[in-house]
Parts: sequence; C-alpha cells; structure tokens
Amino acid sequence: MGCLPDVYTGYQKVLLPEAQAKFAAAWGRTPGPVPGRTVNRMLEGAISGDVRAMYIMGENPMVSDPDIAHVRAALESLEFLAVSDIFMSETAQLADVVLPATSWLEKEGTFTATDRRIQRFYQAMPPVGDSRTDAWIICELAERLKARIGFSTGAPLAGWDYAGPAEIMDEIAALTPIYGGVRHERLVEHDLQWPCPSIDHPGTPYLHKGKFSRGLGHFTPVYYIPPAEETDAEYPLLFTTGRSAFHWHSGTMTRRTDLLDQEVPECYVEINPADADRLGIRKTSMVRLTSRRGTIEAQAWITKRVPAGVVFAPFHFAEAAANALTNPSFDPKSGIPDYKVCAVRLELAPQDVTGQAATQPALTLQKE
Repeated sequence: MGCLPDVYTGYQKVLLPEAQAKFAAAWGRTPGPVPGRTVNRMLEGAISGDVRAMYIMGENPMVSDPDIAHVRAALESLEFLAVSDIFMSETAQLADVVLPATSWLEKEGTFTATDRRIQRFYQAMPPVGDSRTDAWIICELAERLKARIGFSTGAPLAGWDYAGPAEIMDEIAALTPIYGGVRHERLVEHDLQWPCPSIDHPGTPYLHKGKFSRGLGHFTPVYYIPPAEETDAEYPLLFTTGRSAFHWHSGTMTRRTDLLDQEVPECYVEINPADADRLGIRKTSMVRLTSRRGTIEAQAWITKRVPAGVVFAPFHFAEAAANALTNPSFDPKSGIPDYKVCAVRLELAPQDVTGQAATQPALTLQKE
C-alpha cells in the first residue's frame, strides 16, 4: 500500500505524471514527484538535521536495523519522535510520544500475504485500555495535521472520516488497478490474489503463468562486488545474521509468548568445530563477538552448519543484539543494508574464562 518510497499504492511510480494526476484528483494534493527516502537515508537525514521528526509505526529499528549505535544517535538527534506500537519496544522507549495500537485480534481489515493473497480478518475482542486501531490513529493524525497546517492547493483535501475498513478498501480499489476488483464482501467466503482488476475477476493464483508479466524474459548481468568490510588480522572472522524458526524480527511479540520463548530463550552464536577447537570454545561456553561497531556476548553453538571462518547469530535478542555489530553500509541500487557480511573477532567471554557456569540453550531444531 505505497510503503516503498518511490511508489503510490500497487507499485504506481510517483515519477509518472498520470499517476500524480490521478492521486492529486482523488486526494486534492500529493507529496509531489520526488521519491521519498529509504530507512537508511532517513537515519542519515536525522543525523545531518535534514529530517527533524519521525513517526515509526510497528517497527523496532533499535533491534532490527544495522549498527544500533548509529540508529540510536539518529533517533536521539530528532527534534520529535512518535512511535505507534502494541508494546513498549526498544524504539518506543526513545519516543517523545507513544501511541498505543491494537493487535489484529482487536480490529478488522485485511492482510495481504507474500503470495499476493488478500485475506479478511474479523475483530475478536474490544481494544485493550486506551489502544486504538492503526486506521483510527492515522486518520486522526491526518485530520489534525490538515487542520493545523492549512494546506492551500486550490482544491479541497480529501477527508479522512472513513466509516470503516470496508470503505478504505473501496478507495484502494478505486485508485489501485491490481486491487480494482477487491471488496470486503467478496472476501467473506474465499480469499483473492491480486491482480484482481475488476469486480468479476477471480483473482490471479499464478502471477507469471505462461510468461513473465513484463514479457518473455529480461536478463541483467551482475558482477561480483566485494563486501564493504572484509576480514583482517584484528577481525579475522566473517559474521552473518538471520532468523530463528521460533521468533519474528525484533521479537517484540514472539518473545512474549512462553511456548516460543522456551524454544529459543536467548541469543546464540553458531561456530564451526574447527574454529571452536582453535579458540578453545566448548558447547557450553559464553563467547564475545566484537566488530568495529560494538560487542555482544552469547552462548556458543558448535555446528557444521556454518563453514570455518564464518559465525552466525540471530538478530531477535535486544540484550545481545546482533545488529550492534553489523555494518550500516548499503547496496547503492537496492538500498538494502549489509546485514550478511561484516568482520568480527571471537573470543571467550570474560565470565567464561573465570569458570562461571553457562547453560546450554534449548535449540530443539538446531541439531545436525
């Protein structure tokens, strides 16, 4: 729904005059033909002073973004930070204002999955405490900003007084060709997969059936580019991050669930047996990982799943945040940070050197 910085809803490019005209006619105004900033560029802008305020909704960059010290410096440089979330995340703790949102059980609407499947869900319980739905929060903010700033465009700005999520979906359908046939009433008995361009269209289970959507094929050669940071004598190992099967993203929700947390309750570092033998690391050892940006301590997990010379850690754990180590450099074309490669030093943690006991994590699905 337009969360990429260079598109409106449904991948409609903001640089296209026809797209600008359509949304300006519907809304009375658009942000203009200049694409917005990626997350990395926003953080850079916060430090430079070009970005003075942020509204973060349902994200926790203080755990999920690279080089957390850099993230903290950026967020603390802002004049104003507002966060909307269902829990007090590490990012929310830095905010000037926290707007309590509702979980999916407390609201109704739709989810669009990675397979393009649009699923309707229904409210199962009233909002807890003073929490409000995302739609309510966004509409209230928009109405108050509209009244306070007083835009003058020669045309009235569209209102934000929707009767409910079904009416929001109707506006999405009116402005977004790939959602053109999606209505809440059509989602009662079965899901739809976009593209669904008209009200009588059954949806598209296979996006590229027969041929690719942009033709028979388009090949682009790629060339190897070395990582921004390579190993050396001081930092001789490559560090890569990823996910556990039991936790999602920054763990804001899944680590509050006992059944999931008991499976992987703490951070761990996967180490190849050859590296472990060389460094005197046992399967019960606590180890210290250090990069040019920070240090974390976690328990060793000795496994052949990682090759010699490489160590891995999941990034879900704020108390041993893997992204305290990662490199904030990013790909110049995609804008994706360099999460997967940085140089680190591995050693026994001081408490393990002194002989204090360490416990083995309950990684039930991590066996060879």
